[in-house]
Amino acid sequence: MSISAFPAGPLAANCYIVTVAAAAEHRAECVIVDPGQDAAAEIASRVAEEGLVPAAVLLTHGHFDHVWSATEVARAHGVPVYVHGADRPLLSDPAKGLDPGLAAQLSALLGQAALEEPDDLRELAGGEALEVAGLRFSVEHVPGHTPGSVCYALAPGADDGEAVLFTGDLLFAGSIGRTDFPGGDHAEIMRSLERICRDWPDDTAVLPGHGPRTTIARERATNPFLGDIPGR
Repeated sequence: MSISAFPAGPLAANCYIVTVAAAAEHRAECVIVDPGQDAAAEIASRVAEEGLVPAAVLLTHGHFDHVWSATEVARAHGVPVYVHGADRPLLSDPAKGLDPGLAAQLSALLGQAALEEPDDLRELAGGEALEVAGLRFSVEHVPGHTPGSVCYALAPGADDGEAVLFTGDLLFAGSIGRTDFPGGDHAEIMRSLERICRDWPDDTAVLPGHGPRTTIARERATNPFLGDIPGR
């Protein structure tokens, strides 16, 4: 499995390009996770350089810094976009997920433009297994940061010794997602974090929505917000 990443937009939301293996000699399918602000051009450049063909876009939640380029990327490649149903309204009206001050800033940034829903939008509920581009993602519903936040998990493969968890804005290196936006709920995010830390092995690689990668073990040992969460 090959995973490349880059920070997109002013808020540096991590965008991930995931494929079964490098495609040096043939065009392999890949999955795009969280194509944020101004990510489309970088995605196009990377997939062309690496000989990849996008097969789907996966969204960890509906905040604009993670979904900004989803429709553009999906239309460019004719692929579906997956999002939890509870966050679907944010794809066309991102201000619903922001406080009034940030919503006003977003409106000024958009000007007369508007975000549109992808043409092929597929709602998730949590608990699904998505098989796409030769990969099998399990979908974990982890509300708290937003009502429709999800993690996408990849179990260890024959050539990969670690599980991988794309956590969006649930869990970061040294921190957790904020819950003061509309739809946020601190008690819910703590329940989601406890479940993720309970269900996934210590060596699980955590690929967050912002900042560097980490592991479940490292966060359980050092993250000040996880101090009351029991170990496995």
